[in-house]
Amino acid sequence: MLIIDSKDCENIDKALKKYKKKFEKSKVLVQLRARQSYTKPSVKRRGEVLKAIYKQKINSGQIEA
Repeated sequence: MLIIDSKDCENIDKALKKYKKKFEKSKVLVQLRARQSYTKPSVKRRGEVLKAIYKQKINSGQIEA
């Protein structure tokens, strides 16, 4: 559960903005979408490897981000 500390004089818009940021950082929506369909472990692993290769190419300067 997400808890937002708000001061008495704080605007509701600011509190809502804080909540949205915290919600996005917690990646709840990403996890929910991932659980909606099953992905085989081999497919998941292949995606991780491709992502690591991509990051490595960016760090070495072969690809510009």
